[in-house]
Amino acid sequence: MTLKYLLDENVDPGYKTPLTRCNFELVNWVVGEPGAPSFGTLDPEILKWCEEYGLVLVTNNRISMPVHLANHIAEGHHVPGIFILNPKLSFGENVDELIFLAEF
Repeated sequence: MTLKYLLDENVDPGYKTPLTRCNFELVNWVVGEPGAPSFGTLDPEILKWCEEYGLVLVTNNRISMPVHLANHIAEGHHVPGIFILNPKLSFGENVDELIFLAEF
């Protein structure tokens, strides 16, 4: 089973193309594109959207997202996962990691 990703608005939308190019079956949405949450959607709503549609959130938000996730779970919700991009890795290395995780 391949994971499905939602790239939040703080993640470079340029991640979508190489992720899709490397694995054409990999579903990945970007906040702000049609069908995905719009720009400015609050983090708790992003988590609810990911829960509803079964997508793993890809983010750079190390500060507030863990707090929102804890609240989301405390309210009895779940989310397929959250991946926080590693700032010590290059763009390409982060892409490789996301592809590896999706196919694992």
